[in-house]
Amino acid sequence: MPLSCNCFNRLFKLSRVLKPALLLALYCIACITKTNAQTNRDGNLKYIDPRIGNVGQLLEPTRPTMHLPNQMIRMYPLRSSYIDDQISSFPLNMVSHRLGEVFSIKPDDQPLTIASWDQRMPYDHDLEITRPWYYSTYLIDKDITVEFAPGKKVGMYRFAFPANTPTKSILFNVYNHGNASWKFSNGNEVTGMETYHGDIKIYVYGLFNAKGNAGVVKDGQLTKEAAVESNGAKSWISFSGGTPDTIEFKYAISYISVQQAQTNFKEEFTGTKFAGLAQAGKSAWAKVVNQIQVEGGTEAQKRSFYTALYRCNERMVNITEDGHYYSGYDKKIHATTRPFYVDDWVWDTYLALHPLRAILNPAMEADMLNSYVNMYQQSGWMPTFPVLFGDNPCMNGFHSTIMFLDDYRKGIRGFDVEKAYEGVVKNASEATMLPWENGPKCTLDDFYHTKGYFPALAKGEKETVSLVHSFEKRQAVAVTLGGSYDDWAVGQLAQELKKPNDQELFGKRASNYKNLWNNDVKMFIPKDSAGNWINIDPKFDGGMGGRDYYDENNGWTYLWQVQHDINGLINLMGGSSDFEAKLDRLFREDLGRSKYEFWAKFPDATGLVGQYSMGNEPSFHIPYLYNYTGAPWKTQKRVRFLLDVWYKDNIFGIPGDEDGGGMSAFVVFSSMGFYPITPGKPVYTIGSPVFSKVTVNLPNGKQFKLVANSCSVINKYIQSAKFNGKVLNKPWFTHEQLISGGLLELQMGPKPNKNWGI
Repeated sequence: MPLSCNCFNRLFKLSRVLKPALLLALYCIACITKTNAQTNRDGNLKYIDPRIGNVGQLLEPTRPTMHLPNQMIRMYPLRSSYIDDQISSFPLNMVSHRLGEVFSIKPDDQPLTIASWDQRMPYDHDLEITRPWYYSTYLIDKDITVEFAPGKKVGMYRFAFPANTPTKSILFNVYNHGNASWKFSNGNEVTGMETYHGDIKIYVYGLFNAKGNAGVVKDGQLTKEAAVESNGAKSWISFSGGTPDTIEFKYAISYISVQQAQTNFKEEFTGTKFAGLAQAGKSAWAKVVNQIQVEGGTEAQKRSFYTALYRCNERMVNITEDGHYYSGYDKKIHATTRPFYVDDWVWDTYLALHPLRAILNPAMEADMLNSYVNMYQQSGWMPTFPVLFGDNPCMNGFHSTIMFLDDYRKGIRGFDVEKAYEGVVKNASEATMLPWENGPKCTLDDFYHTKGYFPALAKGEKETVSLVHSFEKRQAVAVTLGGSYDDWAVGQLAQELKKPNDQELFGKRASNYKNLWNNDVKMFIPKDSAGNWINIDPKFDGGMGGRDYYDENNGWTYLWQVQHDINGLINLMGGSSDFEAKLDRLFREDLGRSKYEFWAKFPDATGLVGQYSMGNEPSFHIPYLYNYTGAPWKTQKRVRFLLDVWYKDNIFGIPGDEDGGGMSAFVVFSSMGFYPITPGKPVYTIGSPVFSKVTVNLPNGKQFKLVANSCSVINKYIQSAKFNGKVLNKPWFTHEQLISGGLLELQMGPKPNKNWGI
């Protein structure tokens, strides 16, 4: 079991004087004594393991990130990958999910040279402790233990050097190109500035627990000067042998000014020591993860579940500082009485993460929606990938539109819905739909608005529109399908706001997906601008990631991208029986080639089961579609299998790019036994819970409970169901039923009841 902060501190001090065997015995006695006292207080914290998924199948792994729920300061040790046994540095802050860090720090016990900043630090994985509120590692070659605890806008490092070390140095560096500065004062204070993303100045103020001798690097030389301003600014501070063996560094980050960093420092560090900061973080996480209580299931399932819940609280992040925030959308400082959130990738998070937050923390979700509206007012466009520096135009679609509709229909207010509507209509009417592009529409968008589909190029045909991204291509089918869903959401929001003309206009555009349905092959196939079908192999054509026609996945995945009109899709396929047969075939269809040949072209399509890709977000809803075919038992079978195969409680336990909660939210919902198959419709469809009891403590003071009698690894099929004591023979229930404190009772068994839910 992981060590607590205090336990680790005592252990580290004792290690200098006691034999290892005696030390281990003392530790075991201490842990046994503390276990019962901690169990009730800590609750489900013991199941969180940030290392789960730290080795990706092909693409980005998860990071073992230390942070408070939805707060600005995030840290993980920088190394090439989890498998790497060398750490290059420790960041003072991870600015955005996978989009860079600021301010590097590292310890050294050797005489400094210019090369010291580039030296990597070997460590032992088994001596690394990774908890959301606490981190520790042992640097083997240097015999230095590094500890870290995060706050909201602050962090604290402790560097425990060997006793009587003659020189103890702390080295500072920056990660980004552009102007940067360091300045030391009073022997133990440091301020710094680093330029992020070309024009954003980020500030730090820090204080050491001892006075030392500082210096900076100028013109490639070590100097005793106290300040430096340059590209790639480096500095250091050294402490003599008379200073404490453990050097502590408290710091605060600001996106506003160095003075604000000092204010942030005072607000969180007044009277606060390391153990207090770590304990406050632990309490913050206990409040979040204990909101959902589960019984039954295996230890592995609980570890996967609660670690996924931890991941669901990484983003968005609150960057409000003392009633102000910096906005990358107009490059100004704004006063505010509400939190301002950034760092969201809606293509990933609209599917399940935002719907999960709508249940667990609707007030926070309202603040996030309000932040989106502020971003629209400041930039002129409703963002879809809002980060610190502005909207990052990744992927395709305007799925923030769906997010607004879904939350509004779930009763979430606290934002200017008319202004939000204005923004989503502007996106739908005036913005380009091209993948990875922001700004006004082009000729391809005009074509879509006129003809109802995005035109594709024939295989080998040269691109004629300069705005098309050279790598991302047109993604013509994916854009058409995504646009249909987005337009449906605009029309539905228009209905909610009593705007009948818009409701009719966008309601018609919601059916644009039908324009690319090829009834001969029973798939969505691209057309050229003349309306002719382009003859492709939907399994494999379209270049890298299928991006000429699809996006990151092939035609088999995009066959199901009509969440907003499932019945319409069923009709296109010829009815419920044909739809079910096609679903069966999806999970059984071979690749038609070797895995290495397939993945060389579709590296995002990981977690394969037949043609189904568990490792990519467009696939999340697909196993739940059986609930619309009269075969809910197949949903129960598939969901349990997918969770068991692809979501393990180990370093390989995430099958694709997790994207800061996007994939983990699927795990949370599916493990509980239900899923929001169509964001925008306040309805949940039922799967197969892995726990015998789930209790969700709702913010309104009520509880939603799901009881799965006889549930086990074997007993995964629903035999019968009741909701609030009344027989339920349909595989769904409403959001209103959930937040009213509903009770869903399932009787589980080892074999399917093929008559339930049809």
